[in-house]
Amino acid sequence: MLATALAVSLVTLAAAWRLPGSNQGYEPVQPIAFSHKLHAGEMQLSCLYCHAGAETSRYAGIPALNVCMNCHAKVTTSFAAQQQAQPMESPELRKLYDALALDAALMPVAGRSPKPIAWQKVHRVPDFVYFDHRAHITAAVQCRQCHGSIETMDRVRQVQSLAMGWCINCHRDVNRTGVAGKPVHASLDCVTCHY
Repeated sequence: MLATALAVSLVTLAAAWRLPGSNQGYEPVQPIAFSHKLHAGEMQLSCLYCHAGAETSRYAGIPALNVCMNCHAKVTTSFAAQQQAQPMESPELRKLYDALALDAALMPVAGRSPKPIAWQKVHRVPDFVYFDHRAHITAAVQCRQCHGSIETMDRVRQVQSLAMGWCINCHRDVNRTGVAGKPVHASLDCVTCHY
């Protein structure tokens, strides 16, 4: 009996074991069920429209809520005009409007302040790793290379391990084959990512 319990415990631990920093398969539930399948897939919004920081910063960043409102301030209005009906509002859009302290007419609610959304970070590298999106965007590396087919995901998950070996192998491959038809020199020097 004890041996069986020990064996089950070891199998459970082995199944859950990951290398330090590897969150491959991590797929947290977000405070707003934002569908990349709808926005990046069906509507074909560019990743860089919402994650503009990837071109100019080390981090791609989570878009500010006003980026969402660039479309969603008009989407319900234009839909209502087309249908000659009241604007349709999903429960997920209501969460966005509530975070921005907006009423049903998308006007500020007196006495309320906007509140940030507590998004859960999906793709992480350990703190001792330096990663810069700018270098990869400049070299024309496609987002899906590291993030997988985001345009097919209703809920984002980490597809790649993002482990050092995975990154080094990618750098070795692109040094041989180039990126988007251009030769590149992706560094294999330790201090590029660890300093």
